[in-house]
Amino acid sequence: MMAGDPVLSLRVSDIKDPTALFERYSTEEIRRIERKVRGEIEQKKEELRQMVGERYRDLIDAADTIGEMRQRSESVVESIQDMQQYCHTLKQGRNGVGGTRQENQNQRQWQEKFYTMASQIKLLLEIPERIWSAMEASQYLQATQLYLLCCHLHSQLQLEAAAGGLYSPVLARFPILVRQVATTGHFRSTILLDSRSLLRGRAVSDQAIAEALVSTMLLEDSSPRQALADFLLARKASIHQLLNQPQHGAGIKAQVCSLVELLVTTLFQAYAVFYMPPEGVPRPGEGVLSCGMLFSTLENVTSSTATGKGRKVLQEEWSTGSWFRHLPPSISEFQPTLRTLAQPIQTEQLRDTLQQWINTCKQDICHGVGTLLVYVKSLKGLGAIRDAVWDLLSTDSISQHWGYVCQQLLGRPLAVWEDFLQQLFLQRLQTITKEETEAIAAISVQLLTSAVRDMEDQTIQSSSGSNPASSRVAQYEVDVASFLWSESPADLPSDAAWVNVAQRGQQQQQQQQRSGLAMKTQALTPCVQNFCSSLDAKLKARLDDLQHYLPSEDTGSRPISATASSSGPSDSSSSFHRYTDAPAVEEALREGCVTCVRHILSSIRSQLDSAPTCLSAVLFMARLCQSVGELCPSLKHCILGRQSTGDAAAKGTPRQGKKLGKSKAAAEVSPEQAKWAGLKEELLGCSMEAYRIWSSALAKGLVATFGAALLAEPAGAVLMTATSWEDLEIQEESESGNSVTSKIRLPVQPSWFVQSLLFQLCVEVNRVGGHALPRPTLQELLQACLVQALHHYDMLTEQTRDREGVLPITQNRALQLLFDLRYLNTTLSGRLEEGKTSRSQQDPRFHKICDWLESFIDPFDLDVFTPPLNANLNRLSQRTSVLLGLLTGSEKQFAPRSSTVNSQEPYNILPLASSQIRFGLLPLSMSNARKSKSSSRGSEVSPNLAPQSSAAGSDDAFRPGSLFRQLADQEDDTTSPSLFKLSWLSGMAK
Repeated sequence: MMAGDPVLSLRVSDIKDPTALFERYSTEEIRRIERKVRGEIEQKKEELRQMVGERYRDLIDAADTIGEMRQRSESVVESIQDMQQYCHTLKQGRNGVGGTRQENQNQRQWQEKFYTMASQIKLLLEIPERIWSAMEASQYLQATQLYLLCCHLHSQLQLEAAAGGLYSPVLARFPILVRQVATTGHFRSTILLDSRSLLRGRAVSDQAIAEALVSTMLLEDSSPRQALADFLLARKASIHQLLNQPQHGAGIKAQVCSLVELLVTTLFQAYAVFYMPPEGVPRPGEGVLSCGMLFSTLENVTSSTATGKGRKVLQEEWSTGSWFRHLPPSISEFQPTLRTLAQPIQTEQLRDTLQQWINTCKQDICHGVGTLLVYVKSLKGLGAIRDAVWDLLSTDSISQHWGYVCQQLLGRPLAVWEDFLQQLFLQRLQTITKEETEAIAAISVQLLTSAVRDMEDQTIQSSSGSNPASSRVAQYEVDVASFLWSESPADLPSDAAWVNVAQRGQQQQQQQQRSGLAMKTQALTPCVQNFCSSLDAKLKARLDDLQHYLPSEDTGSRPISATASSSGPSDSSSSFHRYTDAPAVEEALREGCVTCVRHILSSIRSQLDSAPTCLSAVLFMARLCQSVGELCPSLKHCILGRQSTGDAAAKGTPRQGKKLGKSKAAAEVSPEQAKWAGLKEELLGCSMEAYRIWSSALAKGLVATFGAALLAEPAGAVLMTATSWEDLEIQEESESGNSVTSKIRLPVQPSWFVQSLLFQLCVEVNRVGGHALPRPTLQELLQACLVQALHHYDMLTEQTRDREGVLPITQNRALQLLFDLRYLNTTLSGRLEEGKTSRSQQDPRFHKICDWLESFIDPFDLDVFTPPLNANLNRLSQRTSVLLGLLTGSEKQFAPRSSTVNSQEPYNILPLASSQIRFGLLPLSMSNARKSKSSSRGSEVSPNLAPQSSAAGSDDAFRPGSLFRQLADQEDDTTSPSLFKLSWLSGMAK
């Protein structure tokens, strides 16, 4: 750079204002100024370091020099003092060479006293360290003995403050003892505090407890009864500490086990420390429990005949130094003493004190453990805590001697579980069960309400014609037939191809699973299945949780007492029977489940009482109540308890009890079975009530249209409902005896509004799964329709009587109305009860209306019309039996043919199965019919006719129409109904 550069000539000290630099210099120059300033800063730092380093070395050298000068000066002073003392000794030796022996003896005595005091001071100075060492090793009795020895040394050396607040002569000459006296004054409170803290521990030996109590007695000069009170108070404080410790510090199981262990250990240690056997009773040997350790320890410490522990402590110091032989006998043979004689505690006093302490602790433990159990939310947790307590009380160290110790101390056995914890656990179990079942009931009611709301919305959308977002489940509830005739992968089990029916039935019974086809046969819709599966899963979870508190399955069949006795040492009173409260536990779950179901039933009844407009929701609730007991096997297990497993096992074995009388079977019904039966009756009653609401609403809606058509006044409306009649030729005998052929017309079909009523009724029944409807409900529906139809007919009679201008009832209309009425009565009337005739069962209004209609028909014509009219009516009933299906019932599908009817007249009848099978509307299969036919005819056919029939059958087997001719030939045999008796097939063949 150039020499005239202004940056180089600029000094750092001249920089006052940085703003002026930016005004005067350029950016490059300012950067050079910055580098210059930084370089000078680093240079100054290095100079500062060098200066500090050099001066520090000088300071250290000066200090070392001063220290060396001090040491040399002190050595010179000491040498001069030694020379002076030595000269003084030589001078005295020259003057006192002829001293007397008396002076030497006095000097020796004075020296002995000096050594005695010095040894005591030496011992006094070492005692605090020994006391601290003993307290660190938890040897509080040894520390107490040393403390009492220290107090004895104080009295021997007269270290107490003199009158007027002046120090004693020893303290005046040895000032170090002033601090020593002040230090030893704190040992008493410290030893008492640590000794009482030791009494609170659970894992403390009996000997340590006895020594701690002896230390307390020696320091406070107390009696054994006071020591017992201190011991029990310490244990009570320990119980409070366990109950009030934070929850995150230890688990509840550990806390409860610690409480039980502390209670049991307290009684064992009370026996070992305080109990003394009565006079004349020998003490237990070494192999058995020891007792009276407090008094034996106290005797070893304070007895003058035996070697005390305090003396042994001083004997240990004998080999450590020669000064120990200068101690006076009062110090070397020191033993602590009690002011009062320690008398053993009487048995009655010990028993009363312990019983009072147990009663007090029982209240605290019950309250504290009850508070702790609130945090246990499952029966599995309760069972784990109970099992841990049982394991603790069943250990050999406790179970072998617990009964003996309780008998000696309390005069009675003490059951820790039964007296302290069992009721608390049972109450908590009942509370958990109640809360869980209430939650299940609330969730179930919410699910029920949601399902009913979805069905109402689906019904509204279906009626409006717009349901794009409706769920398939809700659609199935509105139209059950669409669900019944739909296919799904779950209809058949996955193993249906290789597992036979018997094995599958056993597997389903064990796994509690059912195929979708089985659900459809009972018209159990997906919504019902979902509700029941949800309820069953929740109850199954409660049942599984309960199993942790009950005996296992292999011991569940035995009595509870036997199970409990076999689960542990039954001869010991310390271990308890874990499963004695199993009946109460099952009863808690049983009551909770019954309350849950009744809560659901009350919600269903409230829905039914609110006049529901959605009949699909009513049917849903009816099917739900009907199927809960079957689709929720866990509900049955919860109510019957372990009896249900025995019942399930009994169902798997062949039935052997059919010969028992009904009275004996009724007498063996258990209360659980009675409660289960009562609950099923409540469910069935609610189901029938819902079915009744549905049937009455359906009948009212259908018959209203029927009544409007029946009571129509215009002639056109009457003609619109008319159907075709049949022309019949009858042979009559004239007055001259000749045969006269006449032609009559009679109705063969009911009116259109009658057919519409029955058809719509059949459609509605089949739409809701009519094959699964209860028979009483179906009968009530038909009866309600018949009653309301008769009411409309009755209104028709009043209409024609009271009003003028109404279309008169002609003979033909009366015949049609009579035919309609009798056909309705035949179709809708229920099964004839035993002991009652058909006339006694029918509504009296039916006969009244029939008589009223017959009054419009000529009596002569009525006599002529009645037989063919009855034949037409029977033929119509039989022809429509399949079409109407469930309305007619199986008891009407096999009515015997009237003898007055011509046997050659072809009947269009399709017989059905006589027994109630799964699908009652399907005809019998050909294989079954052939089997029944062969079995019924085998004994009647003679041997000589058999080859002829077989030959004829073989000849006609290949002719056209042979099958129908065979069916027609078998028509006359009425032994059993089958598919072969089909007149319409025979008509086709002919």
